[in-house]
Order: sequence, then C-alpha cells, then structure tokens
Amino acid sequence: MPDLHEKNLDDQKDISKEMLSSLIYAEQIQKALLPDNQMFKQHFPDSFVIFRPRDIIGGDFYWIACKPPYKFIAVADCTGHGVPGALMSIMGISFLNEIMASNHSFLAGSILNILREKVMKALNQKGEDTDLKDGMDFSLCIFNSENHELQFSGANHQLYIISNNELKSIKGDRMPIGVNAIEESSFRTHKVKMNLNDKLYLFSDGYVDQFGGNNDRKFMYKRFRKMFLKNASYKMEKQKKNILLEFETWKKDFPQVDDIIITGIDFSETMFSSG
Repeated sequence: MPDLHEKNLDDQKDISKEMLSSLIYAEQIQKALLPDNQMFKQHFPDSFVIFRPRDIIGGDFYWIACKPPYKFIAVADCTGHGVPGALMSIMGISFLNEIMASNHSFLAGSILNILREKVMKALNQKGEDTDLKDGMDFSLCIFNSENHELQFSGANHQLYIISNNELKSIKGDRMPIGVNAIEESSFRTHKVKMNLNDKLYLFSDGYVDQFGGNNDRKFMYKRFRKMFLKNASYKMEKQKKNILLEFETWKKDFPQVDDIIITGIDFSETMFSSG
C-alpha cells in the first residue's frame, strides 16, 4: 500500500505541473495580444521594446495603433503580478482597442478619461471605501507625423525625451486609471514638438525599483536617467542590449522584484516620413 505522505507529494507535483502548463499557455495568449516586433517596427522603425515580466506572465503591457497621420503608443503597469496582473493587462488592451474602434477624439487626456471610466465600470468601482483598488498606471503618446507634434498623458507615469544631449522629463497626473483616493479629475494633455533625432522613452517602475548593486539598494531614477543619456548616441538595438546588460549587472543574484517594460523610439527621418 503506498505511503500517504508520498501520495500527497505526488499529488502536489501533478498540481504544480498542471499549473505551470497553464501559465505557459497563458503566456502565449498574453504575448499574442501584444504588438509583434514586425508591427512595432512598421509604425516605429527605429525603436526597441524591453518586456520582462517578473513571473511567467505579468501586469505590464504595451500597445500601439495607427490612424494616419496619428501614431499611438501606450505603456501600462497594472495592479499585481502574475495571473491577477495579466488579467488586468488583457482587460486594458481590450478597452484600448474598443476606444480606437469607436472614438474619434485624438486627444491623449480624453482617451485616458474614457479608459478610466471603462476600468472603473468593469471593476464596479464607485469611489467607496469597499471598492477594489485595482487599476493601472499608464502612459499614452500620440504622434502626428504631419506637424511632428507629440501628445502625452500619464497616470502616475512620466516620459523622457532626449534632445541635443539633454534629458527632459514630462510628468503625468498623480492618479491612476481606476478608483482614486481623491475625486477624479480630467487627465491633462501635454504637447511637445519633436525634432529630428530626438529620443523618446516610456517605462514602468520595475527597472528603477530593482534591488542590487554593491549596497543592495534600488536602482533609482537618478541612475536611470544617466543610463539613458549615456546610451542615447547608440542605435536603438544597441541601447536595448546595454540596458539589459546593466540590469543584469546591477541585479546580480537578487530576484527580479517587479514586471519591467521600457520602450525607446528614435525620431529619425524614417519616423517623420512614415505614415
């Protein structure tokens, strides 16, 4: 007769295998919803994407769309990691696609307002203390390839623009896509004129929150900005390799603490000329 303890161990192994198999399949579904490399390069020819969930699946995602002369790119950091975060990311991608299909407003702040309404309705958030506090931090950029104007709206997110070897940070609003501790107000739309060879970076906070280095501390934003400035003269693929290498060097044997997403776009001649 088999030992009860051994049987329990075997059952746990079977459950673990089944869960791992389900997570790997969920990873394939999540990746299928994200823009593939060919699509990304079509709309943003000189660019890179670093997408690195903490677990097999995660809550960070990126999204792009094109309605000439406008190009849209978004980066989001959803509440939670693993399965909960991934479910939020799938919901966010679905809502963005719905907004693009039915909305004719090309104002970044207005799109974030609509997205927030959809998320709050889906999660049954009514501004009460008992509401689920799930949601997402969010960056949305809209580039007009005719007049070279860039719109930005952010929910607890910022962006970096490097122009003439100087880095400028544009901060979004200090409120999430979802229920807020204070009464919701409209998201602001920032407008910037992009110049030839300017660099744009969107990101979540996973990279800067990573512990490592010689003193077991977080990477932090000051070091983050220096890293982009140091690499700004390189081609985008080289920048991507250097950023990943610096992360591994910093992290050492520490576990990854959060999902990571970083996108970089070089506003080269191809970016201005492509529709």
